[in-house]
Amino acid sequence: MSQRKAPAVEHSLRLFNELKGLGVQIILVSSRRECLRSATIDNLVDVGYHGWTSLILRGADDENKNIQKFKADVRKKLINSGYRIWGILGDQWSSIEGLPLAKRTFKLPNPLYYVA
Repeated sequence: MSQRKAPAVEHSLRLFNELKGLGVQIILVSSRRECLRSATIDNLVDVGYHGWTSLILRGADDENKNIQKFKADVRKKLINSGYRIWGILGDQWSSIEGLPLAKRTFKLPNPLYYVA
């Protein structure tokens, strides 16, 4: 992650750009730690992701939360801030499960690793 060399998943990048072109505000939520923000942003931009509304990473207060709780808590905060969550795209079930739910969820395959 800190080496900034993760490749883009081509179909995810296409969907990202289609949604952005429709005017959807895209908020990226990652279980990466806040200390990796600069490397994460550089990597995202290098592989073609740019123009998102916000990038939310795990801060010090989130370290002891499991990933599902962290991401569910982020969704709750976004809804309480006035956002509507139309979709969640993730390669781990922990990104998608938990309340509140989105109108649509997209589970991508990930043959490299599984996060419980």
